[in-house]
Amino acid sequence: MLYEQHVIDASRAMARAYLPSAYRAASLFERLTGRTFPRFKPAPLWYEQPIYYMGNALTFVPSGVPIVAPTYATALDYELELGFVLGRPLRDATPEEAMAAIAGYVVLNDVSARNVQLAEMRSGFGPQKAKHFISSLSLELVSASMIPDPAALTARVEINGQEIVRSSSAGMRHSIGAAVAHASRGEQLYAGELLATGTLPGCSGLENGRLLVPGDHLKLTIDGVGTIVHDIAAG
Repeated sequence: MLYEQHVIDASRAMARAYLPSAYRAASLFERLTGRTFPRFKPAPLWYEQPIYYMGNALTFVPSGVPIVAPTYATALDYELELGFVLGRPLRDATPEEAMAAIAGYVVLNDVSARNVQLAEMRSGFGPQKAKHFISSLSLELVSASMIPDPAALTARVEINGQEIVRSSSAGMRHSIGAAVAHASRGEQLYAGELLATGTLPGCSGLENGRLLVPGDHLKLTIDGVGTIVHDIAAG
């Protein structure tokens, strides 16, 4: 979760959808002060170190596979992220060592059930059924040597042929190298492991107001890296 703007916009949208009374109070605060409501901003630890969660590697599917929402998901969402794959093992790496260990990049889609996410996050244990049912990635790994600056890539979300948002991988609080180095602190990382930036700003339906419904055709693109496409099927 490397992008502050995503955290703020997603928190604001989550409050608007699921905590309307709190959202009205927060909106009044923002209008009167011209400042972001403090609870919409990341927790203080986020500014000090990269924050991440570990997903379910067994539920990844490639681009092109139809997505069916689980029965409990009434607010199906996508999250366009830049993924990176390690080419060699790491442990207690420096950011420079971590960056040098990245073999290549992919497009990653962290599919989410927003209607259950808030309650899970407030439990203190992070996302569970909101995130673990399916994720996807692009079909090809682009060599790291072909991506001179992973923090300067353009990205797009399209649904049914309409561009919903155009974004960029710029603006990370912590660099990719710092994020991987943090993940390797006291923990063995292996060649082939997949990590990701977290959602690029604006690149989720929660932020841009366009969630998924059956019949949609989703296309997520990061220029120079790849594309993910999915048809959203009825359950």
